[in-house]
Formats: sequence, C-alpha cells, structure tokens
Amino acid sequence: MSNRMLSEAATDQLVSVCRTAVGDELRSVTYFTEDTVEQLYLRDDLERSADLVGFADHERSGFHSQAYYCNTQLGSYEATIRMFENGFLTRVIDEGDDDEFSQGVWITTDSMSIDRFEELTVGLRSALEEVRNGIEARQE
Repeated sequence: MSNRMLSEAATDQLVSVCRTAVGDELRSVTYFTEDTVEQLYLRDDLERSADLVGFADHERSGFHSQAYYCNTQLGSYEATIRMFENGFLTRVIDEGDDDEFSQGVWITTDSMSIDRFEELTVGLRSALEEVRNGIEARQE
C-alpha cells in the first residue's frame, strides 16, 4: 500500500500539465493541502535537499491570504510567482466552492516567459479542480 496522497493518475495529470506548459525548464512539482505535502516531480539534475515541510508551511498562507484580495480592481486571485536568483516558484491554489478542502501546487522552474506562466496557471487550475472532484467523489 502506498502512502501517497494522490492517485497515480492525478499525479501524472498534474506533472503532465506542468511539463506541457514549462518543458525542460521545469525543476519540481509539489502538491500540498492544509495537512500534507508531497513532491510529485524533481528534475534529475537537482538534489532532494529542499525543506518541503517549511516550504509548505509558507505556501499554505495562500489558503487564507486570497480573501484579502477579494473585491479589488485586480480581479480574482490566479497564482503567485516568486523570482529567485536561479529560477521561479509559482503557487496555484484551489479552494473549491465550499472552502472545506484547500489544495495547491507549487512549481519551481528555470527562467521562462510570462506567457508560459499564464499557460501553466490555467492548466493547473483546471487540473486541481479535477483532482478535487476525484477526491470528493471517493469520499461520498
């Protein structure tokens, strides 16, 4: 029995969306909820030294901070992009309609154009919704 949070199909779907949008610039893909964190993909040339729990604690703040941006002229929250010396970290969150189940993905990449970030965000939002629907269906 696996201790994975996501099914293999859901994992493959999330990684595939990222690989399609980002290509070889994709460094890692990590899925998280309020209680769990799981690295889904890590490029072969990178070390498994990141503090996933620490990253997850920071990225979970997005579950709550989205409310601060509601009803602004900026529109609805879509994603967070952070720039670093060696690449980017993008966080996409899905809270569903009832706010009872929050999940997200953060992706690290090498440098790439903003258009690809937008494509990545759209694809991940759709994939996370499908993952949530699958989780909710299993719980019924």
